[in-house]
Formats: sequence, C-alpha cells, structure tokens
Amino acid sequence: MNKRPIIIIEDDIDDQEIITQVLESLNISNKPVFFNNGKEALDFLQKEDVHPFVILSDINMPVMNGFELRMRIAEDMHLRNKSIPFVFYTTAADQKSVSTAYDLTVQGFFIKPPDISSLTKILKSILEYWKYCMHPNTV
Repeated sequence: MNKRPIIIIEDDIDDQEIITQVLESLNISNKPVFFNNGKEALDFLQKEDVHPFVILSDINMPVMNGFELRMRIAEDMHLRNKSIPFVFYTTAADQKSVSTAYDLTVQGFFIKPPDISSLTKILKSILEYWKYCMHPNTV
C-alpha cells in the first residue's frame, strides 16, 4: 500500500487491540492511528501535513459521534479537498443509520463481526479496495 496512516475512531480499547492484531496479520504497512472520539480525530485531520489513507469510524462515541464527524469533514473545504475515504465500522445498524450515513456521502458501512476471521476479511476487502481505487489524491 502506501505509508499514509489509517485513521481509526474507536472508543473501545479491546476493539482497538483486535483491529491492530488484524492489521498486523495482514502485513499492512500503513500505521493505524487511533482516536477515542470524533473531536480528537477532527483536530488531527485538520493539520496541513496529515494525509490519511482511509478513515474507519465507529458511530456511537462520546464527545463527537461518527455522524457529527462526517458532517464536519463535509463542511470543511480543506478536509473535503483531502478526499479521504470514509467508512463506518460499527456495532449495530438500522435502516435509519445506514441511510443517514449514505446521506453524508460515506464510502462504506460495515457491521463489526463477532469473530476475528470475519473482521480480517472485512478489513482486507476495505483496504484492498482503496489500495486500487482512484480518487483525487491518488493521481
């Protein structure tokens, strides 16, 4: 892949550790950078020299949830111009949540699976897709 970081907004420490293990098992060279809420991630993303590979965000978090984060990114021309792929990765979903996510122009919505094998398949698929997908910051 490339050396741009994978931004992961996840407030559950156990989930952070599992995601790290899966990324290591996939030999992903992109460094995962974890944040416990959307506000922390937004502050980081607004830095001029930050150019993430992809954002994986939970929805339900303290301080600023995933929907609010996505909305703030969409409203900020500087962040919009970075064209960072944004994918929701959350525990539960209903029709309203999925519709809201896509209204906010996310590039994917995934449910956290109950086992590491399924998580590995999901993360591999997401990262492989964005590895080959063309978007404004890849040309």
